[in-house]
Amino acid sequence: PDERFEAEAGRYHLYVSYACPWAHRTLLVRALMGLEDAIGVSVVDPYRGDDGWQFTPDKAGCTEDKLYGSDYLRERYVEADPEATCRVTVPVLWDTTEETIVNNESREIIRMLTTGFREIAERDIDLAPEANRERIDEVITDIYEPINNGVYKAGFATDQEPYDAAIDELFDALDHYDELLADQRFLAGDQLTEADICMFTTLIRFDHVYHTHFMCNVQYIHQYDNLWPYLRDVYQQPGVADTVDIDHIKEHYYTTHPDVTPHGIVARGPELDFGATHDRERLSSAATPQ
Repeated sequence: PDERFEAEAGRYHLYVSYACPWAHRTLLVRALMGLEDAIGVSVVDPYRGDDGWQFTPDKAGCTEDKLYGSDYLRERYVEADPEATCRVTVPVLWDTTEETIVNNESREIIRMLTTGFREIAERDIDLAPEANRERIDEVITDIYEPINNGVYKAGFATDQEPYDAAIDELFDALDHYDELLADQRFLAGDQLTEADICMFTTLIRFDHVYHTHFMCNVQYIHQYDNLWPYLRDVYQQPGVADTVDIDHIKEHYYTTHPDVTPHGIVARGPELDFGATHDRERLSSAATPQ
C-alpha cells in the first residue's frame, strides 16, 4: 500500500482460484491474518477453458463475481485497461474505489498484505518481520525455480533432457529442505512466515497432482521424514485448512491441461490425513498466535 492504495477495510477484493498455487498464497495470508472481513473474495471455476477463468456460481466452491457479476475474469482486466494484452491470471487484487487492478503478482500482493494491513487485521501475526525479512526473501527466491516452478518445468517438458534436469533440481531442493526442517520448525526459523506460505502451496498439491500429473514421481511428500509433518504443521495453523480445496485442485490440473492429460480423467487418491499430529511444536519457542 502507498498514498494511492491505502490499507482500508472493505476497499479491496481478491479474485482467486482455489486450484492455483499462486492465488492460494493470497488466501493463506488473508486467513492467517484474519482479513476475511476486510478483504472480499470471488472464486473462479477450477476449469480454465479457451476463454480463460470463468465464474460459475452454481458449482461447488465457486462464487459469482461478487462485485460486478462478470462472466469471465478477463472483463476485470479490460475494465482496468481496455488495451490490455497481458495474460489473464489469478490472483488479482482489485481496488473498489478506483475500480482498477492494484496488482496480480502473488509475491507482491502477500507482501502488501503482511506489511501494510496489520493494523486492520484481526490476528496479531507478523508473517514478514523486518528483522528476518532478508532471510525470508532469500528462501522465497531459493525455492521458486527448483520447487514452485520446478514441478511445472517437469510437467510441461517435451524432451527427456529438460525433464530430467527439472526432476533432479526439484528433488535435490526437496531433500535440502527436508534436512533443514529436521532442526527448525519453519523455513526461515522458528516463526511461520511468507516463506512457508510459498512452500506450502506447492507441497499441498504435490502428492495429489504433481507426483502423477506432472511425473514428479521420485518420491511423495508424505514419504519425507520432515517435509510431511512440516506440511501438516502449516495446514493446522488457524484458518489454513479452509483455504485448501483438493477437489478444485485436482479438477483444474487434470482437466485444464489437454497436452498432459488429453482425456480429462481425474486421478484418484492418495488419501492423506493433513490433520494428523506432527509434534513440531518442540522445535519452536514461538507458537503462532491463535
